[in-house]
Amino acid sequence: MPYLLNTWYVAALSSEVTANAPLARTLLDEPVVLYRTAGGQAVALADRCPHRFAPLSRGRLVDGALECPYHGLRFGADGRCVFNPHGNTNGNGNGNGTASPPARAQARHYPVRERYGAVWFWPGDPERAAHTPLPAFDYLEPHENFTTERYLHTRANYQLSADNLLDLSHFQYLHPETLGSEQMASGVVRATVAGDSVSVRREMKGEYLRPMLTQSFNLLYGERADRELDVHWMPPGLLTIVVRISESGLPETAREAKSAHWLTPETAVSSHYFFAFGLPRAMGEHGAELVSRTAQSLLAPFRDEDIPMLEAQQRMMGERDFWSLRPVMLPIDAGAVHARRIMERLITHEAQGGTERVSTAEHAS
Repeated sequence: MPYLLNTWYVAALSSEVTANAPLARTLLDEPVVLYRTAGGQAVALADRCPHRFAPLSRGRLVDGALECPYHGLRFGADGRCVFNPHGNTNGNGNGNGTASPPARAQARHYPVRERYGAVWFWPGDPERAAHTPLPAFDYLEPHENFTTERYLHTRANYQLSADNLLDLSHFQYLHPETLGSEQMASGVVRATVAGDSVSVRREMKGEYLRPMLTQSFNLLYGERADRELDVHWMPPGLLTIVVRISESGLPETAREAKSAHWLTPETAVSSHYFFAFGLPRAMGEHGAELVSRTAQSLLAPFRDEDIPMLEAQQRMMGERDFWSLRPVMLPIDAGAVHARRIMERLITHEAQGGTERVSTAEHAS
């Protein structure tokens, strides 16, 4: 399937990429290998040796270079072969030591940046990557915030996950014992578009929240609460969700939590789902404990309820195009439809040779 190429995607969490062993990951239908140099720099190369196409991720790291497991060629952080153990042969076919690497022995090198607890990669034109800043997720800057990150694999198209996050009315039905309430689906919803970004706000008044939320936001269980959910989406699948909860009728008691949700296609029918949380360090140790506890408590509904539903949807769809199935649309789908249309426009424009830069850096959250 076509993807938007000239933009930043999350390839892995920083904690997943080490100097001890390479990490294999399929990104946008391409096999990629990630690792760190001896100096700690994150590297992303095509996971395919240019000699006989062996997966480099099965190799080992030697002096900061990635060694092919098949014939021992080693590749540096820029993808160039830096060591060839096979010397020129004599008439009898016997080797006589190492030789200069062949000029064409180079694995594709992807531009990489590391920030917000994640390793980001650029699958498009490398020259454009140099002039395109990363999208802004300031609430995940570790110097000012306690942060934590998680990863889940999903056997569903990445845009189904974006649909899911842009319409949180499903909380009432898919997460009735954790994130939902009886008032969820009847909340006031407004979707807006600004340039290439989409925002969806949902407001509920007088909710009876479940213990998981009341404990996280330090509210008395059984007391009514007012809740606002703001979801901000930008290409290619980067979201911030802001949750504000206050005691009913007392906005001065509002407490706020922000989370990042980064969706990266694996294939047309599978994706990588990264999510992260941040709270100001000014909160002290309570903030550090709350960030970790919130991430862990949300992992269960994401893993045990959202992902099984998304994967069931994908099985029903097979590999057919979403629009070809003629989905019935409800008012709650406005944000998801806007995001899909923006992605379709950007992908088509890029495929037709559009040259303007896709930048998401201005959408700081």
